[in-house]
Amino acid sequence: MDQIRVTVWGENRHERTEEHVAKLYPDGMHETIAAGIREHLGDAADVRTATLDEPEHGLTEQVLAGTDVLTWWGHAAHGEVADEVVERVHRHVLSGMGLVVLHSGHWSKIFTRLMGTTCTLRWRNEHDRELIWTVDPTHPIAQGVPHPIVLPEDEMYGEYFDVPPPDELIFISSFSGGEVFRSGCTWRRGHGRIFYFKPGDQDYPVYHHPDIRRVIANGVRWARTDRPERELPELLRYDTGEFFAGRSYQGPTA
Repeated sequence: MDQIRVTVWGENRHERTEEHVAKLYPDGMHETIAAGIREHLGDAADVRTATLDEPEHGLTEQVLAGTDVLTWWGHAAHGEVADEVVERVHRHVLSGMGLVVLHSGHWSKIFTRLMGTTCTLRWRNEHDRELIWTVDPTHPIAQGVPHPIVLPEDEMYGEYFDVPPPDELIFISSFSGGEVFRSGCTWRRGHGRIFYFKPGDQDYPVYHHPDIRRVIANGVRWARTDRPERELPELLRYDTGEFFAGRSYQGPTA
């Protein structure tokens, strides 16, 4: 199979406005995430980046048409993402583009639209220890991942997480405060595959962690579909006249 064409999208606001975040991610979180994907997928992936303040947020029709899997990190500026770009991404996901949504991307316009729910959750940013437990060790996204992944510090996300029941639940996180969270979930929408992975608050060096980088790379590999062409799902239906005029139809019952 050809290279996986990956676009890593990042808001890139915290890194330019907050000194402590810039020290953790001097080239931006998007570049750190991209480096982790390249590290694990090597020549099997062609990885580019795009950010919010580029024209059309770097997600033009041409870019998306050339993207097999899009990763998404946003937090402070969800409302600044243009609706027409969200519509474009939504169409490409339904047509077969994979989507990997990271951390606070749960409140992005594209994720809430695909889920059809509020995607709200409980949270606390108090340097909690996070343990990420694998609950589906046979899933490709869990390949080569320790049980558990240990993050000395991260933002706490806790249940209830208002999303539709996942097609597959791969990871559950527990925190030093006692909370738990469905931290690794997949869904399918149309022809597209979606993976949500919770770890990655901007205040912590989570995207430098080797096991987190492995999970994201695994998620990219899984989210890429093998469809030869990108097309919206076709919903077949019969005209009502054909249905009511069927040979066995005897008219409405009394």
